[in-house]
Amino acid sequence: MKAITIEEFGNADVLKLNEVPNPEIRPTDLLVRVYAAGVNRADLTHRTGGYGHPNFGDSPIIGLEIAGEVIEKGSAVFGFKKGDRVMGVVGGGAYAEMARIDYRMAMHIPAQLNYVQAAAIPEVFVTAHEAMMHLGRLKSGDSVLIHAAAGGVGSAAVQLAYATGATVYATTDGHKLSRVEHLGADVAIDYKTDDFAKIIASKTDGRGVDVIIDFVGEPYFARNLASLANGGRLIQVGILGGGGKVTLELEHILYRHLQIFGTVMKSRTQGEKHDMIKRFREHWLERFEGAGSLEPVVDSIFPLSRASDAHRRMESSENVGKIILTMQHEDFL
Repeated sequence: MKAITIEEFGNADVLKLNEVPNPEIRPTDLLVRVYAAGVNRADLTHRTGGYGHPNFGDSPIIGLEIAGEVIEKGSAVFGFKKGDRVMGVVGGGAYAEMARIDYRMAMHIPAQLNYVQAAAIPEVFVTAHEAMMHLGRLKSGDSVLIHAAAGGVGSAAVQLAYATGATVYATTDGHKLSRVEHLGADVAIDYKTDDFAKIIASKTDGRGVDVIIDFVGEPYFARNLASLANGGRLIQVGILGGGGKVTLELEHILYRHLQIFGTVMKSRTQGEKHDMIKRFREHWLERFEGAGSLEPVVDSIFPLSRASDAHRRMESSENVGKIILTMQHEDFL
């Protein structure tokens, strides 16, 4: 099969299309003919050597998110059969014409979605649900601040927050404000020209928000804490602005009853990942069908042979929603 391989860490040019052996399935695996794969920030970290090793423990091939058709299943698989359309999160191996996936990490694709749309769902929507709903405990009537709201996870989080009945504040680049508002943000903030902490204080009469979803890290940390209401929850999903060191006043945490969570899907145990998929599937999967449904947000589509261009698109930070790789280009994509 054809797949993207990496012989050395480096810039986008190290991504090469080559012939590799087909994956071997295990008892709990589905073998999937991949039609579309999502590009994620973790892929950039993988490509540049940020994880310190050449694979994710399950495949030396890059990529974490697939949509395709089941062509074989392991002896211990339940709930799936050959010919099923599935999407899900893999432990590497997505940038390929075939991939294996633990069936507990797979979901059936809603009937009205094509493979490209399906590939834009698993990683970002599961991460958004885990951060905002499971850890952040967001509920109807709450307020939430979502940073990097035009990105993959951010655009998913905006939709889930809106569907929950929360008041949604969102930061993004100025030329993306209208798109973020279309997804459900009540107040969209240009992070380049406005201080989000001042706007939150003004809009909430100094109360702050109940939940903050942050992908930036140290540059936002102090203002994030200042923007939380008493009992508020900060969920750190990424550190795009750099890890670094932060300082805080413990009295603020103590007397304001604040909570700080960190969450990364990659470093969780396989059992925890299964639970994350299950929570998302049971709560949201049917909401991708029918009027007023959730919307997979696709920014751009590249053939597998142009994976390097897809990475450059993500590195530009110009994307709104997901960047997708396709393995074939029939109309059903």
